[in-house]
Amino acid sequence: MLPRQIGNYFEPFIGGGAVFFKLASQGTVARSFLCDANPHLVTTYRVVRDEPESLIKYLDELKLRNSDEYFYQARNRFNHEQMSDVERAALLIYLNKTCFNGLFRVNSKGHFNVPVGRYVNPGIYDAQQIQACSAALKHAEIECGDFESILTDVGPGDFVYFDPPYVPLTKTAHFTSYARDDFTFDDQVRLSNVFKRLSEVGARVLLSNHATPELISLYDGFDISIVPARRMINRDASRRMAPIDEVLIRNY
Repeated sequence: MLPRQIGNYFEPFIGGGAVFFKLASQGTVARSFLCDANPHLVTTYRVVRDEPESLIKYLDELKLRNSDEYFYQARNRFNHEQMSDVERAALLIYLNKTCFNGLFRVNSKGHFNVPVGRYVNPGIYDAQQIQACSAALKHAEIECGDFESILTDVGPGDFVYFDPPYVPLTKTAHFTSYARDDFTFDDQVRLSNVFKRLSEVGARVLLSNHATPELISLYDGFDISIVPARRMINRDASRRMAPIDEVLIRNY
């Protein structure tokens, strides 16, 4: 469902960056503008882009120290101590690869609070993959902030992919916070208005989210596709592969 031709690429909720890295590996994007509300994630992407060798060296040290006890020491340092960008990026990767289910979740103080996972020999990092990601990010601008902050220069022929925090499927389905400030339904409404404004300037726009009636109603008149998606994270292991309806909305 991606457009065949892409000018500049904009992804205001970069997260894991799956779509960006796919496009970058194909060489179909000239310039990329990436953004996320999570400052630790943005720091990590910048370090991967600018200092991959230093990051790999630090991750080597973390891998040798790995244990349940060291996990909690590292988590406490990540939450409370000042450190270099390289060290913070390495700790984020280490904690993400050794915590329960690979989650990233923070409490109301912005502190990472996921417990240690149960892994015999966790694959904390892949040096070749870090180098490949560094190469893909070389021509990308990476910002931290609200999703609208990188969209001021979007023009005709540019491609914008929105993968925002999903609307909850039920009133009790909130998964606490990925970033300190929650993304509310009012923000979903604001996002839909930005989607429409970008359409008016001739940009190609794609959005993914949960397929709820409230969400779909915000995009009346656009191309709407319902797709089943599997969930790999659920406290009930038997439900982790159960398909959930997602929606892909595009203006092309």
